[in-house]
Amino acid sequence: MADHVYDVLVIGSGPAGESAAIAASKANLRVGVVENRPLVGGACAHKGTIPSKSLRHVIRQIIHYKNSTLFREIGDSRRLTYPRILKSARQVIPKQVELHTNFYVRNRINLHIGQASFIDANTVSVSVVDGARETFTATNIVIATGSSPYHPADVDFNHPRIYDSDTILDMQHTPRHIIIYGAGVIGCEYASMFSGMGMVVDLINNRDRLLSFLDDEISDALSYHLRDSGVTVRHSEEYAQIEANQHSVTLHLKSGKRLKADAILWCNGRSGNTDLLNLEAIGLQADYRGNLEVDKRYRTAVDNIYAVGDVIGWPSLASASFGQGRAVSSIIAGVEIPPVDDVPTGIYTLPEISSIGKTENELTAAKVPYEVGRAFFKNTARGQISGDDVGMLKLLFHVDTLQILGVHCFGGEAAEIVHIGQAIMQQPGEGNNIGYFLNNTFNYPTMAEAYRIAALDGMNRINRL
Repeated sequence: MADHVYDVLVIGSGPAGESAAIAASKANLRVGVVENRPLVGGACAHKGTIPSKSLRHVIRQIIHYKNSTLFREIGDSRRLTYPRILKSARQVIPKQVELHTNFYVRNRINLHIGQASFIDANTVSVSVVDGARETFTATNIVIATGSSPYHPADVDFNHPRIYDSDTILDMQHTPRHIIIYGAGVIGCEYASMFSGMGMVVDLINNRDRLLSFLDDEISDALSYHLRDSGVTVRHSEEYAQIEANQHSVTLHLKSGKRLKADAILWCNGRSGNTDLLNLEAIGLQADYRGNLEVDKRYRTAVDNIYAVGDVIGWPSLASASFGQGRAVSSIIAGVEIPPVDDVPTGIYTLPEISSIGKTENELTAAKVPYEVGRAFFKNTARGQISGDDVGMLKLLFHVDTLQILGVHCFGGEAAEIVHIGQAIMQQPGEGNNIGYFLNNTFNYPTMAEAYRIAALDGMNRINRL
């Protein structure tokens, strides 16, 4: 006989698992959550989004302070070490844990701490903290176990100079020179943060350009500003081996190059956390990166078992995971809602990047007649006041209908600014029109005013003003 019986059992308490559990509870279903960490929040709260973005915030404050005339007048030359900065950044984690724990309490969701593994499609065994095992049965099971940094077998991640994107948040020294292998989103974010701290950074990219899914102009801007901040970006390179000793680490590349530094950060992909779930018992098989395949309703190959969040791969964003969790519980409760789509990209480099919609390359390939409107932050009063005068807002819109087709932003508060454009793009029919930004008044001075400037610039290009 099972120790616990539920309508919905959620495995994992990160963004996807939490939102799935709360949505199921609000649909009057009996809900249980199994989490293998001692505290809720998943990697998002403990090892990923929250601590890394908090670290970025502290570094950004330091950069702004050091660039101010006030700092130069004071002449404060005290060195802020990485551990000191990290200690400040980590203060947000207990607040997040308390916040998310209260969500479960308020929604009367039973939380169980332990490692889950399948017995059959309706039964899960959980190894709890004291070594005992409990059995759970559920009509529906949602796998929301998240992901972890990918570890190739020939890299010794136990060495004190070799880090991944989890362990870098525990580094207790301040490298003068660090190598970052992998120039995806995480690699670019850490490259900008570490260079902002004054470290020498080598960023190794195994492709021919940075973040090729971005609009070319935004990708080029990121590349320029990384190099301008002192980052050495090396494209089209692949590692051959890594040697590390007590004093240094050396990266050997297949091109023959040898790079020596104080530490290396491995940021070359992530793997779904499925290896401990005993998927064989239910006939499921993860791909080579541990991810699960699902249909548009987030259902796996087993009818009553669903998967959401990073464990299903792209887009692997906390924002999308929250939406996927809510969607899957609505589907289980019999309310069909569309899958999470058209997710804005938020990249927390210094300066940050955000975009939604089509890129110029995509519109050109589709033979869509479009025009571009730009607003440069250096020409906005708010950008000059705040010091966020690097970057721009770029609007892509249809020449004939004036429908907004893409919004791309590089610079201060980009991840916030993009949502204004997103809201207009989601309006039905003629509501999605660049004219909205021409015919409405924006507070002055604000970063949002960039939309009016970009719209005027775009309309001037097609001679309609």
